Amino acid sequence: MTIPSEAMLLRIFIGESDRWHGKPLYEEIVMAARAAHLAGATVLRGPMGFGKASRVHTAKILRLSEDLPMVIEIVDAAEKIEAFLPTVDAMVGEGLVTTEKVRVVKYHGEAE
Repeated sequence: MTIPSEAMLLRIFIGESDRWHGKPLYEEIVMAARAAHLAGATVLRGPMGFGKASRVHTAKILRLSEDLPMVIEIVDAAEKIEAFLPTVDAMVGEGLVTTEKVRVVKYHGEAE
């Protein structure tokens, strides 16, 4: 699989406790991206953050949170990301979804 050098980054900000049909939302988004044949997806777990409600979520010992921030990043051709947005819209009830143009410098790896 290749990605054009002028591509798009889809970034999805959700909470760790968010669910889709009883399963972790971040896992379901990654599996949907895979099913859509996108180039790849990465899930990042944040140690601290806050969102629209301004409630702080943190992994500090004295304030253990079971809803830490999660960020899913997906890079692919703009048309493939645009085609995937309705899926994301249907799955993400609360959160933030952004896109931005990116320049792909290198995309190499072993075929699975």
